[in-house]
Amino acid sequence: MAFINTKKSLNNLCPTFVDTRNPKYLTVNEYLAASIFVNNYSSEMDGGFLDGLISSDIDFEISMFYEKKNSYETLKELTSYISATGANIKTSSKNQIDIDVMNESYENAKYIKKKMQVDNDDLYYLNIYILTFAKDLKLLEENLQRIESIALGCGLSTRRGFFREESLFKACLPILYNPKDVKNVSKRNVLTSGLVSTYPFISNDFCDEKGVLMGVNAFNNSIVMVDRFDTGKYKNANMCVFGASGSGKSYFIKLMIARNRLLNITQFVIDPDREYVELCKALDGAFINFGKGDVINIFDIREISLDGDENFLQNKLQKLMTFFSIIFPDLVDEEKNLLEEKIIKCYAEKGITFDNESLYIKSESSKFLNNKKFKGPEMMPILGDLYNLISKDKKMKKFAVLLKPYISGSLKFMNNYTNVNLNNKLIVSDIYNVDEKNLPMLLFVITDFYWDNICLNRGRKKIIYLDEVWKLINHNSMTAMFVFKIFKTIRKYGGATTAITQDVNDFFALEDGVYGKGILNNSAIKCVFQVEETDVLKLKEVLNLSEMESYKLLNAERGSCLMYAGKNHILVKVKASEYEHKFISTDREDL
Repeated sequence: MAFINTKKSLNNLCPTFVDTRNPKYLTVNEYLAASIFVNNYSSEMDGGFLDGLISSDIDFEISMFYEKKNSYETLKELTSYISATGANIKTSSKNQIDIDVMNESYENAKYIKKKMQVDNDDLYYLNIYILTFAKDLKLLEENLQRIESIALGCGLSTRRGFFREESLFKACLPILYNPKDVKNVSKRNVLTSGLVSTYPFISNDFCDEKGVLMGVNAFNNSIVMVDRFDTGKYKNANMCVFGASGSGKSYFIKLMIARNRLLNITQFVIDPDREYVELCKALDGAFINFGKGDVINIFDIREISLDGDENFLQNKLQKLMTFFSIIFPDLVDEEKNLLEEKIIKCYAEKGITFDNESLYIKSESSKFLNNKKFKGPEMMPILGDLYNLISKDKKMKKFAVLLKPYISGSLKFMNNYTNVNLNNKLIVSDIYNVDEKNLPMLLFVITDFYWDNICLNRGRKKIIYLDEVWKLINHNSMTAMFVFKIFKTIRKYGGATTAITQDVNDFFALEDGVYGKGILNNSAIKCVFQVEETDVLKLKEVLNLSEMESYKLLNAERGSCLMYAGKNHILVKVKASEYEHKFISTDREDL
């Protein structure tokens, strides 16, 4: 028995008691510890071959020792060995199996000599020791068996450290002790070029210094933090989130909104299922409810930072023609020209022309001499103004009929001046009461509204969340192009877009998926929760999923997602604190 006595102040640094009487394990304080050493390797090992072991969730410590051999003495021994073995092969009368073994050894020696002489490699002795620990014997045996199984899959042959437990325990302490009794039975020759493959810190975990906590690695419980605005690491800050209903994607999005709010990031949310109300209240956000008098006027021209010398009205006309292509499907060129003519006339009646100066009001007060103010929402046309012009033109009777619901029907809330307040870092737009047919139209209005406000301040971080984005991009190519343009250009305004959808195939439906693929390719971060089998087939095609990744998606637990961020592909468990969980959970039991 060996005892190590320490003072109370050192109890957290080294054990107070070690029992070495059992040849199969040690007792260290209240833990049992057992060791394994690697005694053989595959002839060829890939870089990071230890990753499978290091990324596991087993409680263990690993020690690796590298001992450089004298190059002069090594080359001398190799030359002598090659000469002797070559002669033996020519004159040997042994059986073919023995001759094959001698040939392999002869070729290996020649290879090592060449690498040392030509490529300036050095030769090392390599020792790998693994120490695992548990509070009971059953769990200790499970750990040992799992380590042996994983090591075998990594191409490693292992042996348990029976009767050598004390030596291996010391070898796994941070004291640079490599005991001779295990060193000699576990050492393996390795060249410098092969030595680099043992570097252990190349797992696909990632933890950005200024990142937002996404969750933990499903395999080893390491923290996963992503700073999507890190331009040095990610090509853009956009994100795509896929997942079937109930897979946990909305929970994940709400958690990201809450944590980004703490970082003072401005956020705009489209809420189709009234899931963000409690979160918005908890974070003191602004809630836009289109069923209770809140209005966004599609005709608004806002003072945004246009690139170059673009024209305000011309820029707005392009967006309005996209909007009206949703209300008036299958427009022919002649009808487009007539509609555009009426829209221009609407603005003219409000004193707004293609001259940008027409959008400014000069102050008559001497206090504001030479100052000018951009026209407010109450000085813009509304849908009723366009309807009045259209209804007077017999050629546009069809347009008047289709526009009638927006003037005096179920969608008359659209026929008014903008009255929402934007002085908030979190704005949530509720579209729960809007029927499916009119949803794409309202989604476009809100997205356009959000986009204009994102362009106001390039130096400020901001994020748009487009929930059920497939409804914007699977029917109309003009609206799909509008969304795609946001994903392509939002980076230069300091912003990010998050596309959220549960209908993967609909996301890629329009024009053979050209817009869906474009959005995906312009998203540096992809999060895929559990999806249906048909959706996995589509994602496998567009994301080049491996068979293992496809299997993970089909069998993922609720709240787990396969995350792609830069070059990292890992399975992440989304984690929230009890406090966060209270106001983001929509689970019936929690409510």
